Amino acid sequence: MIGCTCRRVPARFASSNAVATTSLSSGGFLSWLTGSQSKSIPSLEFPLPGVSLPPSLPDYVEPGKTKITTLPNGLKIASETSANPTASIGLYVDCGPIYESSASFGVSHLLERMAFKSTTNRSHLRIVREAEAIGGNVNAAVTREQIGYTFDALKTYVPQMLELLIDCVRNPVFLDWEVNEHLQKVKEEISEATKNPQGLLFEGIHSAGYSGALGNPLLAPESAVNMLNATVLEDFVAENFTASRMVLAASGVEHEELLSVAEPLLLDLPNAPRPQEPKSVYTGGDYRCQADSGDETHFALAFELPGGWQKEKEAIILTVLQILMGGGGSFSAGGPGKGMYSRLYLRVLNEYPQVQSFSAFNSIYNHTSIFGIQATTGSDFVPTAIDVAVKELIAVARPGQVEQKELDRAKQSTKSAILMNLESRMVVSEDIGKQVLTYGERKPVEHFLKVVDEITLKDISSVAQKLLSSPLTMASYGDVINVPSYDSVSHKFK
Repeated sequence: MIGCTCRRVPARFASSNAVATTSLSSGGFLSWLTGSQSKSIPSLEFPLPGVSLPPSLPDYVEPGKTKITTLPNGLKIASETSANPTASIGLYVDCGPIYESSASFGVSHLLERMAFKSTTNRSHLRIVREAEAIGGNVNAAVTREQIGYTFDALKTYVPQMLELLIDCVRNPVFLDWEVNEHLQKVKEEISEATKNPQGLLFEGIHSAGYSGALGNPLLAPESAVNMLNATVLEDFVAENFTASRMVLAASGVEHEELLSVAEPLLLDLPNAPRPQEPKSVYTGGDYRCQADSGDETHFALAFELPGGWQKEKEAIILTVLQILMGGGGSFSAGGPGKGMYSRLYLRVLNEYPQVQSFSAFNSIYNHTSIFGIQATTGSDFVPTAIDVAVKELIAVARPGQVEQKELDRAKQSTKSAILMNLESRMVVSEDIGKQVLTYGERKPVEHFLKVVDEITLKDISSVAQKLLSSPLTMASYGDVINVPSYDSVSHKFK
């Protein structure tokens, strides 16, 4: 009402001082918000009465040693303990697309899709329910040379994990309706792959660069997939899933426990002489695919380094070389570990705004390796981008062109990547399985770190020179009209 006066009541906590004073005096309400200490709650800076403290953690924990047992039928069981409460178990098979024939192209891809489906002992639904009941995660993955089946869960469930994993790998039934369902999914994945130019480039590099096993497709054409059925799957598994070509690997599991559960389940697995790995001959070549990709062109230039993992030091030098050259996309959020100081970032991506991506790549197999540069750019800029790629590959092969600080950075990045990857129990399990398949043993991580430390500038230029002495393999996808001829690009390396 006009003319009336109103007496205002001072607000409680009108200032931070009032809050502090009130809180300290009361020691109760809102004291947690102001950081004040309540008189009724004991200080957390001292142990609570009657509660003992756990022992302090040691400054260094000795990593577990890999133990390997070979069963009478030739199958190897390998494991490494850890303090991690979870376990990762994998069954790895020396088998993949390199063992396929023209009548079975795509069977490895289909096997990956059929993993953990119905067996002679379980329906697919039961397998799903049993894995869910223990909070497990199952997966299957195919590379050109190996197939891996993995199971991750708490280590208290190791017996259940082993029994389920081995049953799914050993006893699949390949029901017609399940096979047909996943054949359709394989076709959908193949169709979806046409939207991944980088994946198609790698397929093109292998099909054009290799004659023989490594030239087999990782993603078979639909015409080949149409020939697959349950019988083809059964024959492929019976021929390749033999004891001498399999390794059961585990991370976070006591070896004696693993052996006691797994040995009875695997001891009767048929043994057969390990066949000689199908031969792959590197020839070099040219793959081009004109596709609707706007005005973008994706291309790759690659070379071979013979030996693969059987020439371990050169394979590791090749890995360091790939990190040294580095590269990536034209946009990066930046930050540590993004490779912003690698040669291809500094010398190409920072200098040529027309280039959308530009990076080094390598693939290392048992007896051969392939290394090169892949890039994406506008079709009008392709000739220049290829010239830049040629110049960068030649530069690392010339003594004195790579600085010591670049090599040191690449070596540190390589060691960092190795050690950080091995913090994952799943990576450790995979590393155990694949090393035992390749070497018959698992070499300690210190061995690889030592090899990296010993790499010199001379090693880098020497390996790069060996690469460039092999025939060129080219692959291009998209608007390939302006891609120079194979002979003209190959001549630039002479």
